[in-house]
Amino acid sequence: MIRAKLPSYDTLDNAVQALRQDLEAVMRDFPADVEANFQAAVESVRSSFQKVEVLRKNSLIKPRPTWYTGPSEHDRHWPALLGYLREVKNWKEASESLDESSSEIVSLLANPAEDSFRCRGLVVGYVQSGKTANMTAVIAKAVDAGYNLIVLLGGVTNKLRSQTQRRIESDVVERHRTLWQMYTTTEDAGDFIKPANDQFVMPHKGGAQLVVMKKESTRLDKLLDTVTRTPPPIMRKLKALIIDDECDQASVNATGDDEEITRINEAIRRLIAALPCVSYVGYTATPFANVFIKPFPERADKLDDLYPEDFITALPRPKGYFGTLEVFGTSDASADDVEIDYGRDMFRAIPSEELELLTPKGKGGHKSFMPAVTPQLQRAIAWFLISCAIRRTRGQQDDHMTMLVHTSAYVVQHENMAQAIRAWISANSDAMRAMSGSAGKLLKDVFAQEIVRSPLVAEVPANYLESSLKVSLGLVLDTLELVVENGESLERLDFTKGARTYIVVGGSVLARGLTLEGLCVSFFLRTSRQYDTLLQMGRWFGFRKGYEDLPRLWTTTDLISNFRALAQVEEEIRKEISVYKTAEVSPLDFAVKVRSIPGLAITSAAKMTHAVRASISFDGKHEQTTRFNHKDKEVVRKNWEAALSLAEHLVDSGYERIKPHTFAGVPLSTIRSFLTRYSMCDKQLSLNKELLLAYLDASASRLKEWNVAIMSSGGSANPVAMGSLGEMVPFVRSRLAEPSDYADIKALMSKHDLLSDVVADEAPKAAGWEDLKDRRPKVPLLLIYPIDRESAPASPPDQRVPLDAAGTLIGLGFVFPGQRDKSSSFFSVDLNVPTPDQLADDPTAEIEEADA
Repeated sequence: MIRAKLPSYDTLDNAVQALRQDLEAVMRDFPADVEANFQAAVESVRSSFQKVEVLRKNSLIKPRPTWYTGPSEHDRHWPALLGYLREVKNWKEASESLDESSSEIVSLLANPAEDSFRCRGLVVGYVQSGKTANMTAVIAKAVDAGYNLIVLLGGVTNKLRSQTQRRIESDVVERHRTLWQMYTTTEDAGDFIKPANDQFVMPHKGGAQLVVMKKESTRLDKLLDTVTRTPPPIMRKLKALIIDDECDQASVNATGDDEEITRINEAIRRLIAALPCVSYVGYTATPFANVFIKPFPERADKLDDLYPEDFITALPRPKGYFGTLEVFGTSDASADDVEIDYGRDMFRAIPSEELELLTPKGKGGHKSFMPAVTPQLQRAIAWFLISCAIRRTRGQQDDHMTMLVHTSAYVVQHENMAQAIRAWISANSDAMRAMSGSAGKLLKDVFAQEIVRSPLVAEVPANYLESSLKVSLGLVLDTLELVVENGESLERLDFTKGARTYIVVGGSVLARGLTLEGLCVSFFLRTSRQYDTLLQMGRWFGFRKGYEDLPRLWTTTDLISNFRALAQVEEEIRKEISVYKTAEVSPLDFAVKVRSIPGLAITSAAKMTHAVRASISFDGKHEQTTRFNHKDKEVVRKNWEAALSLAEHLVDSGYERIKPHTFAGVPLSTIRSFLTRYSMCDKQLSLNKELLLAYLDASASRLKEWNVAIMSSGGSANPVAMGSLGEMVPFVRSRLAEPSDYADIKALMSKHDLLSDVVADEAPKAAGWEDLKDRRPKVPLLLIYPIDRESAPASPPDQRVPLDAAGTLIGLGFVFPGQRDKSSSFFSVDLNVPTPDQLADDPTAEIEEADA
């Protein structure tokens, strides 16, 4: 009530006094408890408007004078939005981090009080993590701070644009509708058209003009024409904030030639050039293309490019977010951790023999192909129905529940798949309701297996499906709708009119930006060779409050493997932004580095024209091999022979022995010779052999002598003979249960292995990686681990299965001296750009639009 009064009064105290008079007219004198609550509310509001130091803890910035220190008591839009989020949307916890992160971003914008300015920044979020909520908060605070023209570029489809417009209106505009001048509407056809007077109007204090439009060159041209026709007196008063949602899509110059700028890119750049006062902020969860924009383009004096030269900021991970970290666990695991974070067992592999029944082959085959509801698709549908029934028993019957099916990029195949699923459900509906026949048996089998692989948050009895879920399952089938959502479909997802239970079959329109409310089960076949496209396909990431234990994804083994690799790359990018912020450098001083993944391109080749070989260092790091070609007999044999030869050389050469199996003073040439013989799995991200050798060559003067430890386990595995060193007990390292053509053991090294060349080991057991490195001698350490070929997991197996290798594996650990990320010696990284013929064969091509 105090916040509602504030906009009408010049001070907080006057607003409080007015509210007191209104309440006393009804209640007379306040009782003691009401008085106490009233004063507490006053102090709460007062403290929220205190000037604070915006720490900018998540940002890499170009230094500028501080102008924004948080919301003030005279603000209208942010207090209204905050109250709406807390009281209507019940975002009490989330609103705190949203308040903090949005204040940080607004503080990075240009000061709207200045007569002219141009600012460009980048905000890196998480896929399906609430970027739109952050945008609405930034808009509300920016308008309160003096910005009065908001242009939001909302994707490249009508559906995504109208969804974004609807969200901005409901969250921000409707709180103070009379203060907003709207140029676009929530209708699919409500995109920007030139206003009747061909110009923007004079802004009024406290209000703003809003445009939510597609990134389409013709629309952008109309907006630019409106800007250029606006009279100079009005233009000088316009303080524009351009927010580019999914800014890595369409906005980046993709021609590879600065003299042939893509039309959308040029239109955005011309718009920025035409506005005397403008801040441009791009939002994306996949910033790979944006950090490769050329910072100093040709014609920069006439037309800026969109490189985020003023700031790059990474949004903090929201509470309750379900993303790559939750799915795959942390990447920096130790083998001696009591509980290794494996993530969640939510992936289900679709066998290769089923793929032929789901996707068409050959040119033109999609036109007549009829997909089948294969066994794994049946299991996915069954689990979706069960998960909906479980959610109903948890009191979530008024929430949306959605399953995504995406098996083809072709429009005609969406219809055929929907027809096949509809027919299967119709044929089996009665049996599922009665829990009888083959369909009933399927439900029982799926339920029994799924709650073992990924247990429910609360333990349930063995007959839970039949005793407690049967009625709810019938209600799920009664409310179930099957919708086709693509560029041509007339059916429309509608999450605005009560709870819906959807199975959505679709294509590209579902693969980026569009939010599927209550998404729990995904059946996803389409893949990509590009990081950005692949991550954006992760519609299954997001918030799953109250059903975190239920999401599942059926997909191919390749996609599972690539997502696990991308989880590490994504984590590294955010760490780089945070680490280099402490060095107080700007995006023009420091280029964000992106690690390459064998077989994948970072983004399209055209967007990587200005990408250069990045600098990176192993200094101060520890690395370990965790992925192995365990079934390749030749690789396994040669690696064993290389390790055996190294062990014999260490003994025969008479190097100093620090411990029985640890040698000092081994020359770099010996280490390099061993590594040239050793074969690393190409799925091993952090230890690419070529890059490691290049680093050693570049750092030869500092890494002349090494310590080498041949490791022996204290376990009970059958010993193996290591030549003159005698018998060594191999380590048991079972592999993750995910089916693939390589073995992922998650962690090889134990933390205290870092001290294998330290005689007096007095480090506490709970010490972390970095603490232990500080206790080491300032020389590099190579660790050789024999790994038991069987390596059966401890009982129960949980998320692991036996290694079952072709022979004893050899794992490697490295501990490098120096300061992490502080070295002046670097090596070059190839960015792994696909060839033109690979791109031509890329299944992520926009086939929908071509068919349409």
